[in-house]
Amino acid sequence: MSDTNAASAAANFAADEPFFHAFLTPHRSLGRTGFMILMGTLLFGWTVTGVVMISRGAWPIFGFFGLDVLGLYLAFRVNYRAARAHEEVIVSRTALDILKVAPSGKAESHHFNPFWARFSIARHSEIGITRMAVEAQGEAVPIGTFLNPDDRESFATAFTRALARAKAR
Repeated sequence: MSDTNAASAAANFAADEPFFHAFLTPHRSLGRTGFMILMGTLLFGWTVTGVVMISRGAWPIFGFFGLDVLGLYLAFRVNYRAARAHEEVIVSRTALDILKVAPSGKAESHHFNPFWARFSIARHSEIGITRMAVEAQGEAVPIGTFLNPDDRESFATAFTRALARAKAR
């Protein structure tokens, strides 16, 4: 391989090197340890209250309170399942790749040329950013639908800069 071809290959490799990589996940304020502590406390409270209620002859309360604890447990499990969703956004000079993974694990990949991609943002005067999407070639891919308003603002700022950088070269 000649020096010219090697330099060209190195330039192409450098152009394909990602300079922006965002891994977006839904925020969950209660981690696994906190969940275990909460459920342990609820079960302890359920047991103590149940024993007191059974000793006073109010045995139905034991079962109904147990249903409350079970309902809360199931609600948290559904919430944690939804938290498995994530998105990965990678920008290089020649490619904009978006990988969206649903809570079920089903992945959806989108590939764009950053020169043709447009980042659209919908704003509300009181809430801030309500919708973000990458649009190109008649396709619109929503991004960060599960993010809170502050995280949407932060991502939008960084992603706008990254897209501008990809187009500037």
